[in-house]
Amino acid sequence: MLTRLNAKSDGKLAKQLCRVVLDQFDKQYSKELGDSWSTVRDVLVSPSLWQYAVLFNRFNYPFELEKDLHLRGYHTIFRGSLPYYPKSMKCYLSRSPDRMPSERHQTGSLKKYYLLNAASLLPVLALELSDGETVLDLCAAPGGKSVALLQCASPGYLLCNEYDSRRVRWLGQTLESFIPQPLINVIKVSESDGREMGDAQPETFDKVLVDAPCSNDRSWLFSSDSQKAANRLHQRSNLPVLQVELLRSAVKALRPGGLLVYSTCTLSRAENQDVISEILTSNSTIVPVDISGLARTCSQDFTFAPTNQKCSLLVIPEKGKAWGPMFIAKLKKIMSTGKW
Repeated sequence: MLTRLNAKSDGKLAKQLCRVVLDQFDKQYSKELGDSWSTVRDVLVSPSLWQYAVLFNRFNYPFELEKDLHLRGYHTIFRGSLPYYPKSMKCYLSRSPDRMPSERHQTGSLKKYYLLNAASLLPVLALELSDGETVLDLCAAPGGKSVALLQCASPGYLLCNEYDSRRVRWLGQTLESFIPQPLINVIKVSESDGREMGDAQPETFDKVLVDAPCSNDRSWLFSSDSQKAANRLHQRSNLPVLQVELLRSAVKALRPGGLLVYSTCTLSRAENQDVISEILTSNSTIVPVDISGLARTCSQDFTFAPTNQKCSLLVIPEKGKAWGPMFIAKLKKIMSTGKW
């Protein structure tokens, strides 16, 4: 069953809420999130409340836009102190659902900004990227996190991998739109099965980001085909298996001493905390990294739900802070002969 939401005043077509998905989410998330679910639910089912952050492109900096955003009441993310927050990354957000128009892709011309869910920057920041490092973005399309990584630092080598051929084209266009040619030369786009990357390139990368395929709560709620939505929900239990396999591959691809960040855009415990628990209990080369400090630093812009893991955070949306869902977990690889 599809329920039509009220059309926005700007005349855009209304989104259709998928009742099959909502009923399933109500059942699952009321148990997993408790009282917080009703607040989260109100935002997720109301696109008019959704917010969009403006990530500036340091390679074509929009000085005039920056002045305009200041006048419109936007502020920069992480006004608190975060030791590894890069000065080169500049992202503005508003307390209101104000949305900038998206820029069109033009061959040979770099875009000035990227619109995104501000919580998407947390996995990128958690990687603590430095110039010259070798980096793997294992599930890179559509490319927003790859673009954000390149706002933080200039890696010596960045491998952006995407298994889906249609999404690979999207990824390539995104990189072309934001990254100048000299830096494009240190980026490689591959179309490999992420589960095989660790065997193909063992202990190669200083940093690995696994922004895993997941049950994307926002988009699933607005599935246009209720039968397809029901099939998705039926197959949902298979996702953690894939996510664990991708993480195991990422661990193999990571050099000892390197950092790995896992992220999803779902609230589902099975795809979040349970996946991390499985990796930590089955792999002695990986240890958790405490990221509770990141939550304290950015609590004025984001709302967090407890995860019962010091190495993970779960951003949940609420009105005025409509960011997330976004799960982030940070892990470090140690020598395989080392102790926990």
